[in-house]
Formats: sequence, structure tokens, C-alpha cells
Amino acid sequence: MKKIALLCAAVLSGAGSFAQLVTQVNDPVEWVNPLMGTDSKVELSNGNTYPAVALPWGMNLWSPQTGKMGNGWAYQYAADKINGFKQTHQPSPWMNDYGAFAIMPTTGKPVFTEHDRASWFSHKAEVSKPYYYSVYLADHDVTTEIAPTERAASFRFTFPATDSANVIVDALDRGSYIKIIPAERKIIGYTTRNSGGVTKNFKSYFVLVFDQPFTATYTYNGKELSASTLELTDNHVGAVVSFKTSRGQQINARVASSYISPEQALTNLQEVGSKSFETVAQNAKAAWNKVLGRVQVQGGSIDQIRTFYSCLYRMLFFPLKMYEVDASGKIVHYSPYTGEVVPGYMFGGTGFWDTFRALYPFLNLMYPSIAKEMQEGLVNDFKEGGYLPEWSAPGFRSVMIGNNSASIVAEAYLKGIRGYDINTLFEALKKDANTEGPMDAVARKGVQYYNELGYVPYDVNINENAARTLEYAYDDYAIYALGKALGKPASEIDIYAKRSQNYKNLFDPEHKLMRGKNKDGKFQAPFNPFKWGDAFTEGNSWHYTWSVFHDINGLIDLMGGKKDFVQMLDSVFVMPPVFDDSYYGTTIHEIREMQIANMGQYAHGNQPIQHMAYLYNYAGEPWKTQYHVREIINRFYRPTPDGYCGDEDNGQTSAWYVFSSLGFYPVTPASDQYVLGAPLFKKAILNLENGKQFTITADANSDANRYVNDFKLNGASYGKNWISHWDVLKGGSLSADMKSTPNKTRGTTATAFPYSFSTDKK
Repeated sequence: MKKIALLCAAVLSGAGSFAQLVTQVNDPVEWVNPLMGTDSKVELSNGNTYPAVALPWGMNLWSPQTGKMGNGWAYQYAADKINGFKQTHQPSPWMNDYGAFAIMPTTGKPVFTEHDRASWFSHKAEVSKPYYYSVYLADHDVTTEIAPTERAASFRFTFPATDSANVIVDALDRGSYIKIIPAERKIIGYTTRNSGGVTKNFKSYFVLVFDQPFTATYTYNGKELSASTLELTDNHVGAVVSFKTSRGQQINARVASSYISPEQALTNLQEVGSKSFETVAQNAKAAWNKVLGRVQVQGGSIDQIRTFYSCLYRMLFFPLKMYEVDASGKIVHYSPYTGEVVPGYMFGGTGFWDTFRALYPFLNLMYPSIAKEMQEGLVNDFKEGGYLPEWSAPGFRSVMIGNNSASIVAEAYLKGIRGYDINTLFEALKKDANTEGPMDAVARKGVQYYNELGYVPYDVNINENAARTLEYAYDDYAIYALGKALGKPASEIDIYAKRSQNYKNLFDPEHKLMRGKNKDGKFQAPFNPFKWGDAFTEGNSWHYTWSVFHDINGLIDLMGGKKDFVQMLDSVFVMPPVFDDSYYGTTIHEIREMQIANMGQYAHGNQPIQHMAYLYNYAGEPWKTQYHVREIINRFYRPTPDGYCGDEDNGQTSAWYVFSSLGFYPVTPASDQYVLGAPLFKKAILNLENGKQFTITADANSDANRYVNDFKLNGASYGKNWISHWDVLKGGSLSADMKSTPNKTRGTTATAFPYSFSTDKK
């Protein structure tokens, strides 16, 4: 096969664990495995992903569906049957979907329900690529193929010889509409199904146009099929159209949707237009190669290359475009806040609690044009919704904690993104930082306590209070940093600098850990640092103590100095994975994922601790970062269906891998520094949007040679434990001299340490 030939052509023999090294990647999309992370379930996540066939940041994604309608686990690798191919916008199974409808081919007597139409399938007869999906449906003897555009898709069904070749269109329940137009070989309709975050008038309008006439038509009203009706509106409606086919005959369908109107859905259908299926697929492949090709890696194993590009693929979906291009060529969008159609950009489907950490930093570095569009979308979020979203799916959702839109907004500007209304966004940050929103996860829950006491108390019926305090403190730093960059007066921004130190109010010197504190100023008791939830969010005190992203030196001082700090870091990796799950009343999957990982209390399957391995750089022991980061890379990522060690989460867990394999990571996103680790590949080239290249080399890299003896930046020895965003953007090179033993003299002095607010020369 083509893919196998490509792999063989790119492989060079070597030694050790790097026995087969890939020397060149010409077609990065062919190294992606969209099935990575799909072998998941409620009790245990290996990614909780689905094999999305779509374009980068496309408005619509398509996925085979093995789960029932409304089940967030729409595709599970262990399943035996497929019951449809779903247009989806689902960012996470925990958030579920909106604007979804399903298509399914069958043969024989027309049926409709998921149970009746489902077919056995095998992964051996399944091809999953970012730009193309194909599967053989054994019970119907039909092969389904899908190729995407941003707002449309091309379907191709290969049928056996039959006078009952059927295609089902399921508009799902909770209010839907369907109309068959035989003379135009067309089906139109809408679905209103959603999981929140929309206005009452929300609809996703769809249109399907087939290339052959129907021999029979049926509509479905939630109970039965009818051959006498062409149009229905009800709780759950759908359609079946039939064809007479010879063996191997292909039926093509062009599909598009719109949040705006049926007419706009037809406009969106022009993305496919009269193009053949092959042309749509090849255009989609070219689009993926262009975006994936911004980063070229070589000198790693086949699995490492596949893992890298599979992770990069996962980073390039969310937030999805919600905007559309109208018939006059103008950018417009349906507003999930007002229900109106208004000009401008809009994105939806991401949780900033997850993605502020590494996903958005990577977008700002490598894809600043789309990052700029996202900032313009945030301006519209604020103008239309009155607040900034923290979790959008597609509008406000009351999930998770924090006010991390502050980091998203501040970082983009601090890293040079321009051309949008930053002053409106700054005003939005100040408003959200000083108010409670219309729901718990918008603006700041407990803000009055936080602003008056310097923390959100444990005993005032506000859950996850210590986690809120820590994240609010970082967010206040981000607001201060942005205000300073914008030239705002000290009288306006110094309060945020002061509040950025509020993390200190929860530090318990007895345990050297963060701890919930009551309103009267006394620490919550009894204290179990292994208790998940309660004062913390999906973690325990050992996980959240490190969430002082902007002032690690300040945390080091609280712990008694660098030696004690390093000892605490070391402890995370060696303590047994004990836990207290009493807050939840059950062992949530994040706990189980930590327990079975065999890395002590380190819980890489969730976000709060993912930056922790890089913190040795702040205490003068960067070789420990180099060791632990390589261990995490080697043990927790595979290009396989069980390839993640927890929820992938909209690109964040993938972004950790991509950054870390390049050799650096954004511990403080709202700054201009990346903290150094060690490169995974012998060579990586960043093809920057400004036309420059930044090349990272580690010629002696191997599984044994994981330690950096010395870095050279543009040929000169480089002793710092961080690299500047601006040095990368200038283009140039960073080379790492790799050894099997650590260099314990490099990066050990304070002049080498990364940014901390408390040591910054303001």
C-alpha cells in the first residue's frame, strides 16, 4: 500500500530504541492516526477522541457513530457496529454535541432506527485519515466514503446489486424538520438538538443533493416510516430515499449545513460544488499537509513521528469556526448569545481551563492568522454575550472553573498578535475579573470574597475554592501584564499585580502545600493532601500546589528554598498513587488514570499538573526536567487507539507532547518565554508564518542520550533554561548537544532561571 511504501522509503537503520529512524516526512497527513485515543469509555479515558474527518478549524466535523443518539461516546474503538455517520461539533463527550444529524446507507427493506440500521464493521475494513474516511458495512454490503470541506462534505456509497439501496437522513430528536424534493434529488431539513449554550431559536439547517434520482421516498416521524409524506416537522423526524443499483454502483451525495438559514446551507454547499469526490478528498489532503507541514520533524522512530503528527492533528480542530461566508462574500455568524445573524468572526467548542496552558500558545506561535481570527471572535463573544466565555459549546457553558480567558487574551497580544480590538477585550477582562457571571463558570464565582480576603474561602459553599483562588491569581497576573503592555496607568493595573500574589494566602507551611482556607483565616481541617476535588478541581493538593504559573520563584521561597522545592517535586513521582475519592462518591476516571500509570502522584491524564516537570528549571536542576519529560513522552503517548493517558481535551494534552518533543514548553503562557526541556527528534523545523524558519537539532539524540550537555542558540553557547518567543520568531537555530549523563553545572544559577513575577525587574 501507498502508506507502507512511504514509511519504508523514509526509514533508516540505526541502533538501540531508535533502531528505525525516519529521515524525511514529505506527506505529514499520512502519518496521522485519527483513531488515536478512541479506545475509551466512561470509566477510563485513553483520549476520549473520535476519528474526525474535517478540515483544520472547519465548522463541521464528520465521524462514524457507534453509540446511541445523544451519547457523548459517539465512536468507541471496541464497538462492533456502526449506526450512522454524524455531522458533529462535539468538543468532548462530557460536553456532548450540538447541531448534529446523521446519514446511514442500508440495503433491503427500508428501516430507520439506530438499532435497525446498524451494521457490523471491522477495523480491518476501515480507513481513517484526516481528509478521508471509508468503511465497509457488512450487513448491508455497502462501502461508505467521506471527504470534507469546511462547511460541507462529499459522500460516496458503493452498493451491491439491489432495487433497495437506501440512504437514511436522521435529523435527531428534540425538534427537527425534514423535506424530500424528488425533482431536485434533494433533502433539506434542520435539527435543533443541542446540549446547551444556544438560544431558543437555534437550528442547524442541512441540505443533501444526490447525483441520481430516487426510486422511492419515505419520511419518519419518531414511530414509523411513511411513503405518502415528503415533509414533516416533529420531535424526531428523518427521511429515507432509495435507489436501484447494480453491483459496485456508486451513489454520490453532497452535504452542507448552516446555523443561519437553508439558503446559507446551499451557499455553503458550493464548497463542494461540482467537484468530484476524488477532488474534494485531494483538496482536503492538501489543506492538511499545508497546516501540518508548518512543523517538520525527522530523526525519530516511526511511532514517534506518527504520534507527533497525530497529536498535531488533534490540536487543529477546536475551537471550531462558527462563522460562514454569505452569498456576497461577507463574514457572518449566528450568535449563540442573541440568536441573531451578525457580521464578523465567531468560534466555539473549547474550554480555556484546559487549553490556555499549551494549545493557545502553540496557535499563537505557529498559526497567528487563525489566532487573530479567534481574538476577533472573542470580541464578538463579549459584545453579544456581555462576558467572555470560559467554556464555549458553542456559547456559555457552566463547566470547570477559572477566569482563564484572561490568559487567552493577554498572551495573544503579548506574543505579537495584532489587528483586532484589544482595548475592548481589555475592558472585558476587567469586567469579568470583578463580577460574577450569569452562571458559575462565567466571570468569577466568589469574586467578592477573593477581592476582599485575597482568597475564595472553603466554608462558604463555593466548590473547588482553592483551585479558583490559584487560577484567579494567575489570571490577575495576565491582566496586569496585558495592561502594562498597553500602557495603562499604574492606578488601573497595580491592583491586579497585587492580587496576582493571592496564591500565597493558601500556602500551608506545615505541609508545604496549598490548602483550603476558611473565611475566618484558619486552614480547612482535617487536611488530606490526597483528597481529590473538594478544594481543588479534578486533582488534589499535590497536583494544584504548582499552579503558580507566573511566580514559581515565589513558590520556591514559600517552600523554603530550591532544595526543599526540588524535594517536593521529586516526591510527586515517587509517592504511591493513593487517593481519597470521597468528594465524588466514586472513583472518577481521572483518578483511575493516575492510579494505573505507575508514576506516583503524577497525573498527566489531567491538566493541572502537566507543566510540573518543567519546574526543575526554576530551581537549578534542569536535567531532572529532561529526564521526566522524556519518561512522560515515552510512557504516556502512543499512535494507537489507547494512545493517551486520559482525556485529550481539545488539543491540550496533544499540545504538551508537541511542545515537549520540540524541546520547550510555555509554563507561563502570558509571557514571552518558553521553558527548555530536551528535543525528542534529531531535527525539527518550524516554518513560521512570517516566512522565517527556526531549526532545532539534536544530532546525538537517542533514548539513552536524553540529557542536554549544552544548548547553542544561533551557534553560540546558550546557558539559560528558557528561550524567548521573539528569538524563535526571528528565525535561526537551537542545537542541543545530547549526552547519556546529565550536565549538573549548566542552568544552575539564578541568571539562567525562567521568568517569575517576584524576580522580574519591573
